[in-house]
Amino acid sequence: MNLRRLQYFVKIVDVGSLTQAADVLHVAQPALSQQLATLEGEVRQQLLVRTKSGVVPTEAGKVLYRHAQLILRQCEQARADMNAAAKNISGAVAVGLAPGTAAAGLALPLLAVLYGGKTAVHGLSFQPLLREPLYLVGRGSMVAPPSEVPLAMLVDTDLYLARPYNVVRKMVNDAFAAIGKVPNVVAEIESASTLTAVISDGLGATILPESMARQVASSCDAWQSCIIDPVIEAPLVPVRPLAAFRTGTGDQRNPAGAGGRSAGKPPCA
Repeated sequence: MNLRRLQYFVKIVDVGSLTQAADVLHVAQPALSQQLATLEGEVRQQLLVRTKSGVVPTEAGKVLYRHAQLILRQCEQARADMNAAAKNISGAVAVGLAPGTAAAGLALPLLAVLYGGKTAVHGLSFQPLLREPLYLVGRGSMVAPPSEVPLAMLVDTDLYLARPYNVVRKMVNDAFAAIGKVPNVVAEIESASTLTAVISDGLGATILPESMARQVASSCDAWQSCIIDPVIEAPLVPVRPLAAFRTGTGDQRNPAGAGGRSAGKPPCA
């Protein structure tokens, strides 16, 4: 199998749309469709099913998706190891901030330290910063649950959640699977403004980390209830440079810190 086709396939599944994947990959959609058809011909399996809302992987596609992720990671690690063996570690650093979590508040501090690609980073450290419990958020016109609600009580609740590749959605799916249930997802929404409008109109509920839940609840007449049994917590673990220097100046800069709920503070407090 061609590695580039595997990369294309993984991106299509991640995004859930051939059109959006083509935009992200900077590839014409017909060419991307042809690459997918070639890959399906190589494995002699249908990998994706087209729906009104986009594309979803078949059972065979799900299996290939898991293996392709591992293969691509191993290839990238092999390149990094070879480069490190030949010279000092260098290259592009990709920073991911999960939407809908407190991580979004770190974007500006990060840009302030690493703006313009003119900062050299030497070494990285991982420091658990906080854990955000997940909350059920719904419109005031809906029947509000208690301040804490067991996950099992949400089985029949109409939920509006992000796509399956979203980190919060994955945590929700895993928590439901642990109790032998599946969430009743009536629609998948990525846009925060659209999600807020849906909640404001009383069409259903959503599940969000505490910081995002507060924002949505404050912007409309909504309630929020901490999910328990089990408590679901989204960790925020920033990766900080051990030392950062402005290129060509030798001026050392310290990464900006971020506030939030302490990792040791009880959930739903």
